[in-house]
Amino acid sequence: MTACPTGIAHTYMAAEKLAQAARVLGHEIKVETQGSIGAENILSDNDVRDADAVIIAADKDVDRSRFAGKKVLSVGVAEGIRHPERLIERVQSAPVYGGETADGAGTGAGATGAAAGAGGSRERGVTYKALMNGVSYMIPFVVVGGLLIAISLAVGGHPQADGGLVIPDGSFWKHVNDIGVIGFTLMVPVLSGYIAYAIGDRPALVPGMIGGWIANTGALYDSKAGAGFIGAIVTGFLAGYLVHWIKKVEVPAFVRPIMPIIVIPIVATTALGLFFIYVIGRPISWVFTHLTGWLGGMTGSSAVLLGAILGLMIAFDMGGPVNKTAFLFGAGLIASGNQTVMGMCAAAIPVMPLGQGLATLIRRRLYSEQERETGMAALFMGLFGISEGAIPFAAARPAQVIPANMLGGAVAGAVAGTAGVTDAVPHGGPIVAVLGAVGGVPVFFLAVAIGTVVTALTTVTLVDVSERRKGNAAAASLNRVPALAGAGAGGAGAVASAGAGSGAGADAGAGAARGTATATLAKAPAAEARTEEKAPARAADQVLSGYLTEQTVRTQLAAGEKEAAIREMAELVAGTGTVADVAELVRVALVREAQGTTGLGEEIAIPHAKTDAVTAPVVGFARSADGIDWGSPDGTLAKLVFLIAVPEAAAGDEHLRILSLLSRKLMDGDFRARLQGAEDTAAILRTLGEIH
Repeated sequence: MTACPTGIAHTYMAAEKLAQAARVLGHEIKVETQGSIGAENILSDNDVRDADAVIIAADKDVDRSRFAGKKVLSVGVAEGIRHPERLIERVQSAPVYGGETADGAGTGAGATGAAAGAGGSRERGVTYKALMNGVSYMIPFVVVGGLLIAISLAVGGHPQADGGLVIPDGSFWKHVNDIGVIGFTLMVPVLSGYIAYAIGDRPALVPGMIGGWIANTGALYDSKAGAGFIGAIVTGFLAGYLVHWIKKVEVPAFVRPIMPIIVIPIVATTALGLFFIYVIGRPISWVFTHLTGWLGGMTGSSAVLLGAILGLMIAFDMGGPVNKTAFLFGAGLIASGNQTVMGMCAAAIPVMPLGQGLATLIRRRLYSEQERETGMAALFMGLFGISEGAIPFAAARPAQVIPANMLGGAVAGAVAGTAGVTDAVPHGGPIVAVLGAVGGVPVFFLAVAIGTVVTALTTVTLVDVSERRKGNAAAASLNRVPALAGAGAGGAGAVASAGAGSGAGADAGAGAARGTATATLAKAPAAEARTEEKAPARAADQVLSGYLTEQTVRTQLAAGEKEAAIREMAELVAGTGTVADVAELVRVALVREAQGTTGLGEEIAIPHAKTDAVTAPVVGFARSADGIDWGSPDGTLAKLVFLIAVPEAAAGDEHLRILSLLSRKLMDGDFRARLQGAEDTAAILRTLGEIH
């Protein structure tokens, strides 16, 4: 089984390499690929039963439960490309996989081991992957819960004399609201549970979820405010690594079958729950009890300072203990007649979701499609004062999003405090102003607007800076090994990840490239005609579904290093009229490159980009006589370079199909030799026409 994070080129290259090695060594082999277009050549129960051994060459989590009782060797996908013969020899003496605990790791932990085994420092990557796993499962709960609450308030709520909004008990919209509350209640345990799952596999799911529930339920450790999503992240990692550690404990053979379903979940859940209640929870309760008292002592001081502090607290953890301490402080003073403190809180409450939603609109390329959709939901939630709408963004990029949220919240709170804005109900957001609960409405909206803009601009700036640093670091790393700077990791993977991969990675990481690519071309009149002009006489138009033509082939590259080669190829494909902005195409391709080299080994590189800088899919090919240092896994210089570019809106999996076909065919040594030896453009096109 082969799988890479982007699920494209490396997945299929490893599969082809393993298949070739097996044929040479006289073994029968079947390889299941888990790529971006789904699992292909799936291993049936009969295949697994008849197999002597199983090789998993993957850099992401895969389900190995079906391989129980078989010899299993798990490595990184690069090993499948570089040393397939060695893997086939090693797997024959590999240990038998006994289910969840065979090698001290289930699916999640096994991925950790594979990553480490592939060489290099991968622990940070495993941690990030676990966090993203939790966030991805949490997002639907945030969106569903938040939108149901907001809709039920908007449609079924009735204004009260004090300006508040209440949904009558027993009504249809009250039930909708209750369902939304359940979604919000579950989102924190789900975040914790699936962080744990990514590390310790299924036995870690229960302790992770229960630990997250405990963290979010302050009553269990005498706290009015639970630990929120930050506490859930802590419990998720604690549960995952605790289970991972327990799996390594040697137990009698008769106990092993019940370890993953009884022993590990019970031991880990009990230990983690009690640890949080007695060791972590009590200090949390003490801190926030005294924090409330400290805030009480500030009510007579500067309203601007108090508003800024409350805004910082409201924005810090969005429903967590710091947020709730500030909120409960403001809500508690309403009864005593002091409504200004709640006014400061009310102005800060919507800033986080509104700011993060706005950020996805003003810098769309920084965000994946899922994040942009979540941003639209966050905007809607912000209007109703549901600050939790920003949690997915904060959990994914805490170092950038939380400071931006806090700055915007502080500004909003300070502006509201300066003008003496009041709020008569324990709620925030524009909805309370619309319903008449706020005093000083114009300044209230001004405070919210300023805070939102500050949050959005600070977020995109910090994310941009972060990604530029990553890009520079990646470029520096690439320059230390034989690699040409310009393609993207995983071969075809750039197409997938440049447009819809890790939110920030789509735009910012190539900041350094922005100053190096300057040419910009308008769409030529022939661009429209190109897609329709499929003359039957031009067989070359059918190469790679017509995306590669004689216009996009160059027999020899002039560039001698990666970035220059990408720029040269971008200018080459621009001759078709399908490239609206060469500089942007280069920039996105370099962003993809910063995420991991697209040098695939065997003297091949496939840089790629998914960007609206191109108006239609296009593929370019060029050869380099001396080879270009592209950071390939096997250290070879790239002599066969393909550039693939597709628009953001490119539909379906056509380009992924082309990439997988290309990756597989390029593993044929005879094909590469003929491609390298082709005398002219026509010969190159005839050779590439063999790809079906």
